[in-house]
Amino acid sequence: MKLNLENYQEALQGISVIEVSGSSCANCYSLASVLNQVTKNRSDCILHHIEITLETSVLAQRWNIESVPTVLIFYNEIEWARCRGYQPLEILELWLDAKIEEIKEKFGNK
Repeated sequence: MKLNLENYQEALQGISVIEVSGSSCANCYSLASVLNQVTKNRSDCILHHIEITLETSVLAQRWNIESVPTVLIFYNEIEWARCRGYQPLEILELWLDAKIEEIKEKFGNK
């Protein structure tokens, strides 16, 4: 799901993985493919995408995005973790598994 100012709060329920990218960022395009692979068979999180534009810059400021690509993990609108820059599939998968497990341990399997 592409996020914007109108739908982001509704989208951030449960465990959400947000890929923040820029339109001319080669690493962002590469990371999008990796994130899609990592999350496609998961039922415990939802992948969202936000491209930084003039319209979405308010969210970028709110979330303190300093560079793209950035991956954020939210649990019910609360930022739980962040990863900056391109990460290979294996590293991103391990990181995501660990962070989601932390959320489940703290809040249960909700």
